[in-house]
Amino acid sequence: MSNQDPVMRRSTLRAAALRVADDVLFPAAAEVDRTGVVPPSHWRALADAGLYGIAAPVEAGGPGLEFGEVTEILEVLVSGCLSTAFTWLQHHGVVISLSRTANPSLRDELLEPTVSGRLRAGVAYAGVVPTPPRMTATRTDDGWIFSGHAPFVSGWGVVDLLQISARDTATDDVVAAILPTADLSTDVRASPVELTAAAATATATVSLQVGGLAIPEARVVSRVTLDEFFANQNVGVRLNGTLPFGLVRRCTALLDVAGQAPAARRLRERADEARVTLDSAMNDAAALLAARADAARLALDAVAALVAARGGEALRRSNDAERLFREASFILVAASRPELKDLLVRRFADAPDPR
Repeated sequence: MSNQDPVMRRSTLRAAALRVADDVLFPAAAEVDRTGVVPPSHWRALADAGLYGIAAPVEAGGPGLEFGEVTEILEVLVSGCLSTAFTWLQHHGVVISLSRTANPSLRDELLEPTVSGRLRAGVAYAGVVPTPPRMTATRTDDGWIFSGHAPFVSGWGVVDLLQISARDTATDDVVAAILPTADLSTDVRASPVELTAAAATATATVSLQVGGLAIPEARVVSRVTLDEFFANQNVGVRLNGTLPFGLVRRCTALLDVAGQAPAARRLRERADEARVTLDSAMNDAAALLAARADAARLALDAVAALVAARGGEALRRSNDAERLFREASFILVAASRPELKDLLVRRFADAPDPR
């Protein structure tokens, strides 16, 4: 694919995403939900389709997609299987970090295999978001000591690399390092998180307790001020903002099948409006979170419409509508933060949209 014309490469990746979502992920979504395990064949299908490197620029061996093209592919794959797509979504943050790092040896070692999908990656950055931080970094002569707690880390046992972030105890800078999960010492203890939304059990989410983890400087991918870190979080909020739209995509397709084309069309129109609002708020953190809250509410509206259309059969555990309803609850809280929670509470407490 690397020798293709850029326009052709983009078209090929979009077509591949649609094929994987509709032919591989969605037909198996009920079984993934039932077993709580994403089959290895899903990860191979994503890698074979070139979908692990979609966030990488051309100079890093990627396709050089526009941001909107990346988010469209994310939406498409979420519409196939939430557990698979959510776990895979974390990988792209590591690809972006490696493509921008000032650590050339780390980039040379890890960028190509992460872009190709030969190495799968996850992230643990939530420990630096609150104040005081849950995860701290203390300077040593030859690196850092990380200590603390990362509450939600997805893909445990699936990912080969973990990007873990901590706040410098001396400066409050955010230090991020990328470590092979196979090399993590007994200083890192993982405890499974039992998610009540069974639809997300297959994300293999754990809570990490880190006690005195020694990290050499050679594994550090970035060090930024706290202000820079939060400014960069807008990209992450937008990427996670693809989750509601992926659910809307699947619900509207199923509404069409159920003979509810007018409802499906109106929900797609609302999704288009919400997507434009979300994209236009990329430089305004408060507006971005408000748009993210609106998208989450829209996803719940879409799945509620599907459940209503399906009627009693939507109560059966094996029904797509029942599973998607549980996925909507996961989307309400995934990658959340206090401001977003408050916005969602107010959205649901207010009078319903008269439309």
